[in-house]
Amino acid sequence: MKVTYVCFFILFIGCSSPKPEVAEERKPEIISLLGIEFFAPTSTQPKLDSNLFLAQKNFARDSSEENFIWLGRRTAYLTRYSEAIEIFSKGIVKYPNSVKLYRHRGHRYISQRKFDSAISDFEKAVELMNGVALEIEPDGQPNKLNTPLSNTQFNVWYHLGLAHYLKGDFVKAEDAYKQCMQVSDNNDLFIATADWLYMTFRRQNKTAEAEELLNSVQENMPIVENDSYYQRLMLYKGNIEVTDVLNPDPEAEDMDLALATQGYGVGNWYLYQKDTTKAREIFEKVVSGKHFSAFGFIAAEADLARLK
Repeated sequence: MKVTYVCFFILFIGCSSPKPEVAEERKPEIISLLGIEFFAPTSTQPKLDSNLFLAQKNFARDSSEENFIWLGRRTAYLTRYSEAIEIFSKGIVKYPNSVKLYRHRGHRYISQRKFDSAISDFEKAVELMNGVALEIEPDGQPNKLNTPLSNTQFNVWYHLGLAHYLKGDFVKAEDAYKQCMQVSDNNDLFIATADWLYMTFRRQNKTAEAEELLNSVQENMPIVENDSYYQRLMLYKGNIEVTDVLNPDPEAEDMDLALATQGYGVGNWYLYQKDTTKAREIFEKVVSGKHFSAFGFIAAEADLARLK
């Protein structure tokens, strides 16, 4: 009888003891073109967290197209790209003719290095925005003038050209950037488009077209937010030295972003000089930085993958 009691007690303990919790494995937000995994930061970011909370509150009250967009954008700013894409996708189900939802989802497909999916979204956006008047796009992170400078049509064509460029389809990238130039209606947009179009020309050995484009870029142009692109163009024109571009101002608001953007331009400059060894060295410096969602960072990845 005593033995029976002990066995029952042991069995009871075994059945009632809680199972140890297994921590859920974090999934990477990005697998780079070089096979490196990048994760969303786990630390709190008070300003971004606060903005997301407000977007969630607005969405809970009204699941409008705009609130879908801002919920997705605020989520993406926290590097939660998979979640943001899911939000945009749900928005597209409800608003299937939304140019802006396709534009923003396509952007985050680029962040995840899913270029074909991005191209599909931007091509759909092009179809939907045909004949629609230019519409200013609100900034998620205001510039120093607190004045939005870009428009929805610019962002669709610009990111479509970028997706083709990153994929290595420079013919289609050229077509998209030429369309983008038609809606680049201020200095900042012109400089951004000219920079990528110049690089696209050079990748196709269209040196005459590239030089003609450079001639349209003037010195001392007033630039609000695309200074890194302007610095690259000044380098290609021969107006500034490589060291000036590769070493951005340490007091810059986001030096990591400036390094990724300007560093990619320097790597390109070495490629144009046929110095692939130095170009590879610069591209590797760019991808050793922190700003893995920057377009210069992704482009450096793409070139390193091709060079290898």
